[in-house]
Amino acid sequence: MTVWPKGVAKPAIRALNAAGYTELKQLERIALATLKDLHGMGPKALAAIGTALKERRNSSE
Repeated sequence: MTVWPKGVAKPAIRALNAAGYTELKQLERIALATLKDLHGMGPKALAAIGTALKERRNSSE
């Protein structure tokens, strides 16, 4: 079971899974604007994903 960042609700997780995204690291090269178009993806989930991706980038530097 994949753990998504806090703030990513179940509808957003279902949308990500339906689009083939099962791990946060898969989203590192995807534009958030692309995710915005997924049904079930709201502003809170996009913000949580954006923050988590930023933290991943900062921790790997």
